[in-house]
Amino acid sequence: MNRILALDMLRGYALVAIMLDHMPVGVLRGYTLANFAVFDAAELFVLLSGFLVGLVWVAIEAKQGRRAAQWRFLRRAGQVWLALLAGGILLALLSRGLLEAGFPHTAVWTEYARWIIEFPVGYIVTLATLWMQPNLLDVLALYVILLAFVPLTVPLLLRYPFAFAICSLALWAVSGPLNEALPNQRVEGGLLFNPFGWQVLFHTGIAMGAFRKQLMPFLLRYRTWLTAIATVIVLYSLAMAQLWRYGPEAKAISKMLWELVGPVNKWGLDEMRYVSIIAASWLVAVPLARPLAWVAESAPGRALALIGRGGLITFVACVLLSVLGDALMNTPGMTSWVRRLAVDLWTIGVLWLVGVYAQGYGRRKKATKR
Repeated sequence: MNRILALDMLRGYALVAIMLDHMPVGVLRGYTLANFAVFDAAELFVLLSGFLVGLVWVAIEAKQGRRAAQWRFLRRAGQVWLALLAGGILLALLSRGLLEAGFPHTAVWTEYARWIIEFPVGYIVTLATLWMQPNLLDVLALYVILLAFVPLTVPLLLRYPFAFAICSLALWAVSGPLNEALPNQRVEGGLLFNPFGWQVLFHTGIAMGAFRKQLMPFLLRYRTWLTAIATVIVLYSLAMAQLWRYGPEAKAISKMLWELVGPVNKWGLDEMRYVSIIAASWLVAVPLARPLAWVAESAPGRALALIGRGGLITFVACVLLSVLGDALMNTPGMTSWVRRLAVDLWTIGVLWLVGVYAQGYGRRKKATKR
């Protein structure tokens, strides 16, 4: 299957944004997606992941059959689980090493650094069973669960799309109590990213990828109205995210906008966050398709696409680099703006180099299979 450059670029941007967002005193974190919308890179990552699942599933099923597609994604779930396990161990060891070297950091809970040395078996077992999800890797734990059910859910989605959508929305509606019932280390119970809620965004992405050829001709008949509605939603989301920064009057308007939609909970996937990213997706895919393609062809766009193609390797790297970058910024006293920006740029550069390595590794792996 041919790669879609713009899709890879957006996946790469999501990873860079996740990395920058988790460096508390970074300079560039003030310019990531979370500052201009009511949603953030987590929604972008999950939606794009679902879209890719839909694309790949349809292609594999058409050529090799449904069973081949089911096995492909079951194996992929196992690979993501291994990445979560490896990432959790590396995260704790990195945190321990930084603390031993005199580099305090706040991006990750430092108890992991103690547990990996004092209770290594217990740490690994609780990580492997998903009873514990280290912060920064919790979205990967969500991804493991969503992918593990893909062999069962996607055939149902493809055969009964409307019934599946109703069931998915119903599950979302009762997602809070269901998640709380899951055994977990958290006092509240359940995973931080509620899988019963976030599944609706993931399956929306799958439907977009799987049914795009059938859906787009129909939707394009109403592109003017859909674009107008999407623009209003995105501007509302932008106002919620930005207005509070511009003085008392703008802050009052921002407060009113927030009160109209009520509390916006990220972890259960709030309706406003869901609607906002779907609206933004329409704008990116239709009226802004040409500018997006131009950006994807540019040097920065290709660099981000390289990061996006790195998959699990670059995901784990972005998590580790966010901890390392945070430690490098946490110097005694006030860390200068220049130093913090330099660390931001350094982490992005290193993540790109990891993407280069991941691409080379992938090519060598394919060559050995021939």
